[in-house]
Amino acid sequence: MKKLLLLSIFLLSLNAFSQKLSKTEKKLIETIDKNYKETLALLEEVVNINSGTFNMQGVRDVGGVFEREFAKIGFETEWVTLPDSLKRAGHFVATRKGTKGKKLFFIGHLHTVFEKNMSFYPFTMINDSTAKGQGVNDMKGGNVMIFATLKAMEELGLLKDRTITVYFPGDEENAGSPSWVSRLDFVERAKQHDYALGYETAQGFDIATIARRGASGWTLKTTGKQVHSSGVFRESVGYGAIYEAARILNQFREELAGEKYLTFNPGQIIGGSDISYDGDTGEGSALGKTNIVSREAFVTGDLRFLGEAQKEATRKKMKQIVSQNLNGTTASIEFEDGIPSMPPTDGNMDLVKILSQVSMDMGFGEVRAGDPGSRGAGDISYVADYLDCIDGLGASGTGAHSPAETINMKQYPDLIKRSTLFVYRLINL
Repeated sequence: MKKLLLLSIFLLSLNAFSQKLSKTEKKLIETIDKNYKETLALLEEVVNINSGTFNMQGVRDVGGVFEREFAKIGFETEWVTLPDSLKRAGHFVATRKGTKGKKLFFIGHLHTVFEKNMSFYPFTMINDSTAKGQGVNDMKGGNVMIFATLKAMEELGLLKDRTITVYFPGDEENAGSPSWVSRLDFVERAKQHDYALGYETAQGFDIATIARRGASGWTLKTTGKQVHSSGVFRESVGYGAIYEAARILNQFREELAGEKYLTFNPGQIIGGSDISYDGDTGEGSALGKTNIVSREAFVTGDLRFLGEAQKEATRKKMKQIVSQNLNGTTASIEFEDGIPSMPPTDGNMDLVKILSQVSMDMGFGEVRAGDPGSRGAGDISYVADYLDCIDGLGASGTGAHSPAETINMKQYPDLIKRSTLFVYRLINL
């Protein structure tokens, strides 16, 4: 009797949720289920193509798969090339143009952090709820979600006379420099739309991203007097380049660490009597001896921030610290802009409210805006000044950027369905 009562309550609850969805929305969900086998086959196909940022042919090959698929559902496709000096593959774009409804700009990316010379991890089902593979959630799973969403809508005739742009850069993880060249076409196209939808990794069903920190780079160079080490610390000799670099890094930590949303990480340090560094590969070397005061040191790092004001204030403070040289040393620091930050806005929050209503109507619960500090920089930030944005709509999983990267296959079909209903409601606002 108790089991029957619980079953009745469950069925009544399920019926209540279904009543909140329109007939068209229910049909969209059915269409996602009908296409799901093909969706998984597409996911496996693109994951099994190595597309590390510097494997330009691999990036183009993944783009070619999406070109084939988007052409099938009536999209115009093109490949945006970049100057040879940027050493990047380029970007895939699929478009439809119309006169009705809101104009949507979908953001993914084709590449992964796994380069061709690294060990390869193909798409593999670990169990019925988890799969692994290179870029499976960051972000080939999100790319496939975008396609599955638009395919379902196209099959029901819901994209007729609508404006949609799907933009998959080939270098989000390591944008070609200068980034304003790599992202010029991306930004100009985005400006022609009402909403930007980013499909990077979802943090589950209950969190969406309306703000992301920006990321920029810095390079520190220090010099010292190369003499016998027995003279180190003397007034006539000084401390050497490595001590000066260490002093600066430690002072960065002491004076700047702990500020909300601010991080700065020295990712590489080289020091000795003679050093060399290749900015393209990140490889460096040093020649030195324990009995020689170091003549050169070199440090590269990143700076992550929320808002231009925080970035500029931090750079000013870092320059001040660098200028306080130890005896017998010199130091200089240079900054390179990367991905801007995406500040929270009322318009972004309104998109979360719409997504949250869809989620509740489907029985998945409320969605809230996530902590900006929990997300790294992303391509959507380049367009955040021009249109309302929401991110984190993609596949869920763990271990992004590692050999242990996984995708939650239990959540994946439901995230696709929610994405589809969200887009359907947005496009009809």
